[in-house]
Amino acid sequence: HNTMTGKKARFSPIDAQNVRMYVCGPTVYDRSHLGNARPVVVFDTLYRLLRHVYGAEHVTYVRNFTDIDDKINATALARKEAGDPRSLEALIRERTDATIAWYHADMDALGALRPSAEPRATDFVPQMVAMIEALMERKNPEGTPYAYLRDGHVLFRVRAYKNYGALSGRSVDDMIAGARVEVAPFKEDPLDFVLWKPSDADLPGWDGPIVDGKSIGRGRPGWHIECSAMADELLGASFDIHGGGLDLQFPHHENELAQSACAHPHAEFARVWMHNEMLQVEGEKMSKSLGNFFTVRDLLDQGTQGGVIRYVLLGTHYSKPMDWTEQKKKAAETTLAGWLRMTRGEKPDSHGLASIIPSLANDLDTHGALTAMNDLANYGSAGRLRAAMQLLGLDVPDDSPANWFERREHIGAKDSLSIGVSYSGPQNSDLESQISALVAFWANLRTQKNYAEADAFKSRVKLLGIELRAMPSRDGHAEVPLGFELEALEALK
Repeated sequence: HNTMTGKKARFSPIDAQNVRMYVCGPTVYDRSHLGNARPVVVFDTLYRLLRHVYGAEHVTYVRNFTDIDDKINATALARKEAGDPRSLEALIRERTDATIAWYHADMDALGALRPSAEPRATDFVPQMVAMIEALMERKNPEGTPYAYLRDGHVLFRVRAYKNYGALSGRSVDDMIAGARVEVAPFKEDPLDFVLWKPSDADLPGWDGPIVDGKSIGRGRPGWHIECSAMADELLGASFDIHGGGLDLQFPHHENELAQSACAHPHAEFARVWMHNEMLQVEGEKMSKSLGNFFTVRDLLDQGTQGGVIRYVLLGTHYSKPMDWTEQKKKAAETTLAGWLRMTRGEKPDSHGLASIIPSLANDLDTHGALTAMNDLANYGSAGRLRAAMQLLGLDVPDDSPANWFERREHIGAKDSLSIGVSYSGPQNSDLESQISALVAFWANLRTQKNYAEADAFKSRVKLLGIELRAMPSRDGHAEVPLGFELEALEALK
């Protein structure tokens, strides 16, 4: 689905030997909250799919770090005022380095691959200055320059670009009425946005653009020009996919598109725009005032596994609002633990990818892919399930220490049942692990309240001489045997 056209269309890269994607990354001043994790997981999944289809060496994924920002500056200034003797630049660098390290640790825990490149805005200021100078020189067909200098600021002249609003689907006048725009006396129009602003001695700064043969002075770039310049430098003036959260569609992405299109009038900038919807918590917007605001690290430190977070995020299509609930988390823990126990030590069978690729290729339908993987689990296709889990970033390497998914668990107090099993068939050396696998599959179906499937499964295994039964438990819970390695049960097919 291309936000620009409002339609779904077959993806055709500009160059199949170099498929290119840019995704807006974090502003590195604090820990990432759960909502920040959704675009990471969404576009990591797309990255994995593109690598599968075109080859890992033929996909370039760029996700930036915004380390030029007023919030970052304010944090460093506060530390300096508190008595830290180091320079403002040193304090900013320390804070952003630490925040990037936190970000990497948190997103690694979610199974996200590192992008091909992770540029820091501070490393690309010369490219930003060059693009600003180009915008000041270039004019629209009516002869109006796209950018202008006023009171030490360089601003983009929105009304000079006739296609402004194409991405968000609104007119310029409608945008002004309800937009997040800064009204300032140096603007010709309220919607004009800053490309460059002056820095005083207490703020970080760089040499500004050259106007009439002279630098306009020390300053720093605006937010929107940062992404345009980094994308242009690392992916070219035209590339395949630009992604990010829906909250960035306007004004950030609209402004990126406008300035890039005017700086490179014969290029496309991004051919496809993709936006993920926002995240809620228990049906409400995440907010500190509501007490439902938490970071990815908060969840990890509380014992929620990164794979569980990833599973829940993948359970809702990226284009729909996603609701994080405790119920979803617990269901994900049960399902994913079962999958990990089932596939541990199994050799991935690439035939399993045929079960999920059609869903992923259909506008990244991750919910459909997870449903197909549940079918693989229910029918005992351990190797195929593992291959699918690896593609979706839900696998755990065999050399990782056995942890949460190997412990004993309960299938839920509402069942008030424990599992009994009897076997009347021939004995063999794999009997215990096979029966353990069957019991866990059956219990997992009951946990998910798939009682019809559970009954059908029970009937099938009875043909093997194995009878599964539910009995009242002493403590109101049903214990499930764990720690097995699943053997292929061909008879179940």
